[in-house]
Amino acid sequence: MGVLKKFEQRLEGLVNGTFAKVFKSEVQPVEIAGALQRECDNNATIWNRERTVVPNDFIVELSTPDYERLSPYSGQLGDELAGLVRDYAKQQRYTFMGTIKVNLEKADDLDTGLYRVRSRTLASSTSQAGPGGGPGGPAAPQAGAPGGYGYPPSAVPSAPPMPAAPPPGARHQPPAAGRQAPPQAPSALPNNQVRRWIEINGNRHQISRPTLVLGRSTDADVRIDDPGVSRRHCEIRAGTPSTIQDLGSTNGIVVDGQHTTRATLRDGSRIVVGQTTIVYRQAEG
Repeated sequence: MGVLKKFEQRLEGLVNGTFAKVFKSEVQPVEIAGALQRECDNNATIWNRERTVVPNDFIVELSTPDYERLSPYSGQLGDELAGLVRDYAKQQRYTFMGTIKVNLEKADDLDTGLYRVRSRTLASSTSQAGPGGGPGGPAAPQAGAPGGYGYPPSAVPSAPPMPAAPPPGARHQPPAAGRQAPPQAPSALPNNQVRRWIEINGNRHQISRPTLVLGRSTDADVRIDDPGVSRRHCEIRAGTPSTIQDLGSTNGIVVDGQHTTRATLRDGSRIVVGQTTIVYRQAEG
């Protein structure tokens, strides 16, 4: 059973209780959970054959309405999300350099239903060792270490930095030198003067990366619960202009009434996958 499925099952009891009204908001906890998994994958750094380090300190930025709905329950929700990150890391044989924390913050530039995840690798004086980290309470960060969100780890393990070959089962290559981004860069768009998003059944999903994968799988950037949608159905590529590409799906895609495998998108373009209609939006500023 996948980690995300276990997370959803743990929340089932809460859906009918404390979080019943909260979960009706446009931002769903399972969306945040999937984003945290991808944040680990996208920022995994191989230090040696036995150790792949991933972020352990996460900030989930929410629009004002979504933050006001979720913030009263941020402690319990943060604990559940931290547990999911720990389980996922154990499954992928990732290592943390400190205690796992997930915090919610309000972002005035986000509209209702949109969210953004920032992360950093924050080392404590006694790092958690082994896949998925180990037991132990939080410890103070090392003095003088930068540790900013979007930057490299605030402390370097004693092992040599990069191996000649990846460890068994590792799915990621070490990041190329010189590609470390400033704090906001992970969510920056190719043209940061244009905001891009999609609307599905009244819900908005921000396009905050160069590519956005849509599909039925929990590994997709935007999950679509539709039996006519493939696990990885299609991909939107943000640019000037933005485009959509079919990823070898079973039923294909229809863009503005035309069956196609690739198409240019404009503001208001209607995309049909399975029985689901997606509207692409973009705006200046």
